[in-house]
Amino acid sequence: MIDNIFKHPTTITHQKNHPSLVLWFTGLSGSGKSTLAYAVEEKLHQMQYHTFVLDGDNIRHGLCSDLGFSNEDRIENIRRIGEVVKLFVEAGLIVLTAFISPFRADREKIRQLIGTNFIEIYCDCSISVCETRDVKGLYKLARAAKIKQFTGISSDYEKPHYPEIIIDTANQSIDDSVNQILAYIAKLCI
Repeated sequence: MIDNIFKHPTTITHQKNHPSLVLWFTGLSGSGKSTLAYAVEEKLHQMQYHTFVLDGDNIRHGLCSDLGFSNEDRIENIRRIGEVVKLFVEAGLIVLTAFISPFRADREKIRQLIGTNFIEIYCDCSISVCETRDVKGLYKLARAAKIKQFTGISSDYEKPHYPEIIIDTANQSIDDSVNQILAYIAKLCI
């Protein structure tokens, strides 16, 4: 804890015509997290909701550009993202995050930080299907040991125990997946 730093209370509430939410997409590389997050955002935007997508690759170019892919760096990456997400939630947005976020404990910390507005969406897709979608060639490099600590190959991915939503991204269409997510969050007064 750093001394002499105090949280300044806000005097403005950021009320929108919808609740603030975090839609936390998790799954292996190539499981469809980003594709699905952006598709859901598009639909929410059409419905006049205030949204923002935080994507793993985009965050790694800026906020987390100093981090590698060791377990410790992955934990710090998700911790930083969680703090950013919390600020966006306080601003009244629906935040869609697309991160492998391989460790259950890290996702649980974000859930505790955000509270009931956290919705974990597991993009369930086998590694073999993810490899067929490997437009960046990362799985091939990982299998050739040219990338170390690659999730699903040489680094673990811990599937969620109780996600709010499971999307079978290998077999469901984007439209069906988006509709499944929208149906779930509609129950939350959207």
